[in-house]
Amino acid sequence: MARILAVIVSLLAASSALAQSKTEEDLKKGIQGEAGRYGTAGCGLGAMAFKDQPGGIQIIAATLNGICANQSFGITFGTSNCGPSLFAQGTKNFVEANREVVAKDIARGEGEAIGALTVINACADSRAVGAALQKRFGAIFPSADATDAGVTDAILETLRRDPALACGKG
Repeated sequence: MARILAVIVSLLAASSALAQSKTEEDLKKGIQGEAGRYGTAGCGLGAMAFKDQPGGIQIIAATLNGICANQSFGITFGTSNCGPSLFAQGTKNFVEANREVVAKDIARGEGEAIGALTVINACADSRAVGAALQKRFGAIFPSADATDAGVTDAILETLRRDPALACGKG
């Protein structure tokens, strides 16, 4: 009975914190949380409710994470204080390791790098991804000095922007 009461109190604390958000940016921040700011329980709803408070509260946070089964989702999609999504991290790693090939393939709108980005970001169609990225080549690579982080952000923005690409849908 005490466990159920603790979970209910935890859920109420987390939902009231999210309910106070007023702008779209506040809502986004409420869903994503502050990456890396969690205690020993790890990221998830428990981390959003209790942050990095030390002590026994982390047991409640871990229990909340486990009962709600939100930690895996948060790690995959970059929500619930879990930091960048696996898609974003995979894209970042790929761009850093293959920047020249990525630039050439995006300029052509096809190639192995486009196929890899399609798989990494769980998109539906490699040809559609290639066409979308090619169309925005100037925004993705605004100059030869563009940073890997800037290139990655522009690629992810392009993939998120077009719902027809169906990226991240698993």
